[in-house]
Amino acid sequence: MTVIVRAFRPEDAPAATEVLRAALPFMVTTPEAMLWQSAHAAPASRYQLFVAERDGQIVARGEAGIAHESSTPGQAFANVYVHPEHRGHGVGALVLRTAEEHVADAGADTVYSWVLDEGPNRAFAERRGYRSSRSAHFLRLDLAAAALPQLPAIPPDVTLAPVSDWADDPRPMFALDAECTADEPGDLDAALDDYEEWLDTTWRDPLLDRELSTVALVDGVPAAFTAARTDGLTRYGSGMTGTARAFRGRGLAKLAKAHSLHRARAAGYTEAFTGNDADNAPMLAINKWFGYEICATEVRYVRDLG
Repeated sequence: MTVIVRAFRPEDAPAATEVLRAALPFMVTTPEAMLWQSAHAAPASRYQLFVAERDGQIVARGEAGIAHESSTPGQAFANVYVHPEHRGHGVGALVLRTAEEHVADAGADTVYSWVLDEGPNRAFAERRGYRSSRSAHFLRLDLAAAALPQLPAIPPDVTLAPVSDWADDPRPMFALDAECTADEPGDLDAALDDYEEWLDTTWRDPLLDRELSTVALVDGVPAAFTAARTDGLTRYGSGMTGTARAFRGRGLAKLAKAHSLHRARAAGYTEAFTGNDADNAPMLAINKWFGYEICATEVRYVRDLG
């Protein structure tokens, strides 16, 4: 058996996407999105995709980079995904070591990694000096079979609009996304303060469905939104869902997401996925109301690079 770990190349996208889908079937991704992510990552992130070949077949995918949006310098991430049929042969260890070397060379002193909450995966991380931190859930909703709750009534001062209405000037969407992102629970804080970077990495992401992504406006002011990510076939994923601080407590995010899900089902999407920090009780309650069920849990692990 020969295993080679190398930098991702554009022609790897279909095989690397299949690896990610097999390892994390709750993710919504496409080869086009993987190519975009690789080509349009913020330079400051030093983002790098890796693949592992076993006897010439791509069997693992890794990603690593600097958490450049964090206020704490030296923070990095390294996530490794091995096809289930090729685990137990040392492939993941080689990818992780390559990813750690990459971020160390970029100046990182701490690295975070998401690990599925399963015995072998957790043992893999802990043997390599990682310690567990917070957890997050993947949730799934069967759009084809589930009976979605009735759409909530729209208050008189509220209107709903697709994100595509801001195609000519997305800056209000950037401001709303930045405020909600700043308050999202997690190990690392994140400040969205570069509009041009946001345009390139978020607004133009091929997975962003601007028609299904929905904004709730209060007296014409964007107040809450849900970002929909779709594969163009059957799978719908929720990106950020949030409400500006001045409008919280009114159920506006729930309203926006309800309308997005109903329209997604009408458009032919059959599965909806989302992810929530395990401590984000308000969003978990909203998703339970929609009928989402937890289908897997990840644990964030951290290691100090020495």
